[in-house]
Amino acid sequence: MTQLTLIIANKYYEFARMSKPRRVVMVAFPPAQMLDITGPLDALAAANSALAELGKSPAYEVFLAAPGGGAVATTSGISINATVDLFQPGLEADIVIIAGGPGARAMINHPGHVEAMRNLCQRSGRVASICTGAFALASTGVLNHSRATTHWAHFEEFEEAFPAIDLERDALYLSDGKYHTSAGVSAGIDYTLALIQHDLGKQLALSAARALVVFLKRPGGQSQFSAHLAAEVRAEDPDRFGDLSRWMEANLADDISVTMMADKMAMSPRNFARRFKQAMNVTPATHLQMLRVDAARRLLSESSLSAARIAKRCGFASTSAMRADFLTHVHVTPEEFRSRFQSAGRKFLEMIQVPAMVDEAGEQASP
Repeated sequence: MTQLTLIIANKYYEFARMSKPRRVVMVAFPPAQMLDITGPLDALAAANSALAELGKSPAYEVFLAAPGGGAVATTSGISINATVDLFQPGLEADIVIIAGGPGARAMINHPGHVEAMRNLCQRSGRVASICTGAFALASTGVLNHSRATTHWAHFEEFEEAFPAIDLERDALYLSDGKYHTSAGVSAGIDYTLALIQHDLGKQLALSAARALVVFLKRPGGQSQFSAHLAAEVRAEDPDRFGDLSRWMEANLADDISVTMMADKMAMSPRNFARRFKQAMNVTPATHLQMLRVDAARRLLSESSLSAARIAKRCGFASTSAMRADFLTHVHVTPEEFRSRFQSAGRKFLEMIQVPAMVDEAGEQASP
């Protein structure tokens, strides 16, 4: 075989490899979280449907794997059929996604499961965990001395089990080399849409998001808890001041005082402050701080606005005031937060480090 023939053969092989659908293996350990499985897979299916409407071949071929294969129990009480055995010799994939659930947290105590998972990770191109699927991924050792995230309810458990991993509490999803982790349940859809955007472009990802009736993607640096949701979890009576809280969020740039809040509620400032603290388990001023920090987080991760402009838009008296409130509520400065999470989607796309999808004409797939 001449050198020219060898070069042509290699090019043809590379083209054939890239023009095939990406093999996606979703791994579930029973009992698994149903939405961790169906959310990402439906997003990939939506991308395939969008491609079909354009007369293009599917980009993803999906399989469900589990120890032993067969019926996989889920936390919703419904079983899903796994057509692939996790212990299958030589099992590999272009993309591995590990679902969360009680089974994923328990599998770390089963050496055989851990070894099979480690082998699959080593033979596969990209590996991601959804929710507490991070426990299964972390058990293989591949995340040691790397950054990772998981569902907020299991932060302490995760840190205790895997002290060598740098747990990021303020992330919906993040990437460290070929390994990716995402937060609880619905964040798996955010992660998968970012994956689709990398592989097929923003318009295809947008089409998939429309089909699922969700936003294209929340930035990876967005908190797992919005200020509103955190307030509702913390509050004794979250509905009592819900309208006021929404008014505060819509007017963050204004100089909002406790007196103004009290006037909106037709109460005296003293009575209002007492009632608000009783209902929300936080003072009105602290709640306003948290709303402003939450808004600033979004702007820091999604925009290129200067810190001064963000501080003004969110109602902070100065950049120094914003810095102080960030240290109080987020435990990092705005600058540190931005360096970690600004354009998290773009950083995520850059870090995946795999070739884009190539269509039958040898060109990068586009809508």
